[in-house]
Amino acid sequence: MADRKAENNAISGQPQRVIADFDPPKKPKRNKFAFACAILASMTSILLGYDIGVMSGAILFIKKDLKCTDVQIEVLVGILNLYSLIGSAAAGRTSDWIGRRYTIVFAGAIFFAGALLMGFATNYAFLMFGRFVAGVGVGYALMIAPVYTAEVSPASSRGFLTSFPEVFINAGILLGYVSNYAFSKLPTHLGWRLMLGVGAIPSILLAVGVLAMPESPRWLVMQGRLGDAIRVLNKTSDSKEEAQMRLADIKEAAGIPEHYTDDVVEVPKRSHGEGVWRELLVHPTPAVRHILIAAIGIHFFQQSSGIDAVVLYSPEIFEKAGITSSNDKLLATMAVGFAKTIFILVATFLLDRVGRRPLLLSSVAGMILSLATLAFSLVIIDHSDEKLTWAIALCIAMVLAYVSFFSIGMGPITWVYSSEIFPLKLRAQGASMGVAVNRVVSGVISMTFISLYKAITIGGAFFLFAGVAMIAWVFFYTMLPETQGRTLEDMEILFGKFHKWRSANALLKSNKNKQAQGTDDKSNGQIQLGTQG
Repeated sequence: MADRKAENNAISGQPQRVIADFDPPKKPKRNKFAFACAILASMTSILLGYDIGVMSGAILFIKKDLKCTDVQIEVLVGILNLYSLIGSAAAGRTSDWIGRRYTIVFAGAIFFAGALLMGFATNYAFLMFGRFVAGVGVGYALMIAPVYTAEVSPASSRGFLTSFPEVFINAGILLGYVSNYAFSKLPTHLGWRLMLGVGAIPSILLAVGVLAMPESPRWLVMQGRLGDAIRVLNKTSDSKEEAQMRLADIKEAAGIPEHYTDDVVEVPKRSHGEGVWRELLVHPTPAVRHILIAAIGIHFFQQSSGIDAVVLYSPEIFEKAGITSSNDKLLATMAVGFAKTIFILVATFLLDRVGRRPLLLSSVAGMILSLATLAFSLVIIDHSDEKLTWAIALCIAMVLAYVSFFSIGMGPITWVYSSEIFPLKLRAQGASMGVAVNRVVSGVISMTFISLYKAITIGGAFFLFAGVAMIAWVFFYTMLPETQGRTLEDMEILFGKFHKWRSANALLKSNKNKQAQGTDDKSNGQIQLGTQG
């Protein structure tokens, strides 16, 4: 029977096929150049992470040295998030004007100045001014890192690469915790100044390293520099064919006709950002409205579920749990930093394998469970007259579990998702809106946490965060479609039906299957085993 089939193939002029021909196509290797670009761009996020981590310990010493009240400490800790709004609001326009790469350099320079000002602060007002400058730099960094990384990444590893900003936020937090512990033995007036001033070092390394990066191919196309764009795309794509497809998609989104192939072309005025806010807020299409709600929603819930309260006030939480030694509190806080960093690294390898939705939903479910258990154990400790070792251990375990669950899903996916779903010409401004919401909510939480737990007890505060996380889970389940493996230009098809997005997803799958079927039909009826998927 097999001989007859081989004979028929030979007669029909078809080449004989062997078993290896029917194997699934091999997965392309990760693009090392795109990997390096993503790492360099994402290092800007270390600036925010370091500030969050170092401030959690520094406030113990600032309070002693400058004789600050609880309200002053709350404002000092949380105000950076509100200051960063200025940076994130300006970053969208700046990155469209001077490019993504030089915006990253600008962010590093501003934070460098802010870190030095905080390190040399002589009083509370001077320290607040340093926080203002550093906050503007953080706003720039937060907005530009995920946008640049998403625009330079091939679709096959976009989730992996765009999770890097969150990886470096966690690395920065851990560095801040280590800095707290390292300088805690110094005299009080010197220790906290060194903790804050050392933050200038990463920004110098960043400004130097970023000069080796190429400009974003999407920004180059928006400037009409097609020759430069295709050179970057060839380096950052898995194949030459993918580079050409990405260029065609970007040209279409930028309004450049397909037949324009010169190295430099004239770009229609509309692609330079005019009317973007009108298209985003005043007259959005159903798809853009859905994208905007999804992006703002995921940023809102990331912060309102209490992550900054845990990270910034870990020493206070451990004190309420019954740990009295400053040294022990800082050591327990370092354990929080290690847990966050380890699990964010795990998440980067799962994003493109498991998908955004499964990771996000399981992450939030774990956060709900750990927050509720933490709240329960804190209530028990609060109402007990004696020291309960098991309850203290449970509190520490639940804090570690909470930050681990956050880091494996909610943390990185917020940045990945919001940076990949906006259309090209709305991306910079749309991403900056998401960052603005993120920073406002973070600022409100961090500036009110001490007052909140004094009003409703610390256990009540964490029960509140658990309730917010439950609402978040329902929102994500109903409103956020899976974006794994989709091209950035596919998003407007996937969004627009709100909680009925599954029908759009089915349509995309159907079109993909029809294209694959059409390829099979063109091969003279030969069955391509193992290649359909």
